[in-house]
Amino acid sequence: MPNLSITKKTITLGKYQAAYWEQGNGTPLIFLHGFLGQSLTWQPLLPLLAPHFHCIALDLLGFGGSSKPKLKYVIDHQVEFVTEFLGALSLQGLDLTSFGLVGYSYGGWTAAAYAIAQEIQASSHTKLMQPRCHKLALVAPAGIRDDQFVGRYDYLRPLLWESPLVDWTLAASKPVAKLVGREQKWQEIYRARQELQRQPVAKSFLCDRLRPEDAIDTVESKIHQINIPTVVVAGGQDTTIPLWHCETYGTRIPETRLHVLANADHDLIQTHTAELAAYLRQHFR
Repeated sequence: MPNLSITKKTITLGKYQAAYWEQGNGTPLIFLHGFLGQSLTWQPLLPLLAPHFHCIALDLLGFGGSSKPKLKYVIDHQVEFVTEFLGALSLQGLDLTSFGLVGYSYGGWTAAAYAIAQEIQASSHTKLMQPRCHKLALVAPAGIRDDQFVGRYDYLRPLLWESPLVDWTLAASKPVAKLVGREQKWQEIYRARQELQRQPVAKSFLCDRLRPEDAIDTVESKIHQINIPTVVVAGGQDTTIPLWHCETYGTRIPETRLHVLANADHDLIQTHTAELAAYLRQHFR
C-alpha cells in the first residue's frame, strides 16, 4: 500500500535549516514553490501525484519554515540550498539516483538554474557532488530577463516599511475597497504585506533589483545547456509571467514539450490542478 499521508519535516543543512512536506512512494519528485509562496502551494496537487511518486515539497531559503538569512539574494543561493537539501536527504537514505524536479514561477527559475549547474558540472569532468536530476518540469517559470519588469512592483515598497501606520492604513481602507468593488485587490495587497514582512527574499528583490542590469542571474542565455527531458506548462492568460517567457524555455531547451493552458492565469496550480497533474504524471512516468 502506498503511503499517502502528508508529513511536515525539517532537516539541518550545515548553517541552515530546511522545511519540507513529504507524501507518497516511488520515484522522488522535488517541488519548488514560487515567489511570496511556500511549499504549501503544492498541497492541491500532491494528493493526485502521491499514489505514483514520492513527493517532496521544499520551503526554499528565506521562505516558509526554512532559514531566513538576510542576504542580497541571487538564484545561486537557492541552487546551493537545493543541492545541500538533496545531499542531506541522500545521507538519510533516500535514493536520488533518478529524481524529477518540478519548479513553479520563482521555483521554476531555481529548477532551471539547478539543471544548468549540473550540466556545467558534468562537462567539467569533476566528481559529481550533487544528485543528478533526470527530468525537469517548469510551471509558469520565471528567470527570463524582461526589462519591462523594472518598476512593475514599485508600489509594493511601502509595504516593507517597519511601521504600524501601514497596517492601520490598510485596515482603514478595507471598507472603502469593499464599497468600490476592489476587495479582491485589497486582499492581494494585505497578503503581500504579510509575506513581505516574513520573507527576506522578497525584500531583497524589491530593494536590490532597481535597474535592468541588476538582473545578473537570469537564465535565458544558458538554458540551451539543459540536456534532460523537460516539460513547460504555461497559463495562456498569465499576467505575472508572460507567455513568451515560457515559450523561450520551450524553444531553447533542446528536449522540451510546451503545454499552454489557454484559460489559466498564474494561479494554475490551484485553478487547473487536474490538468497539471496529468501533464506531470505523463512526463515523469
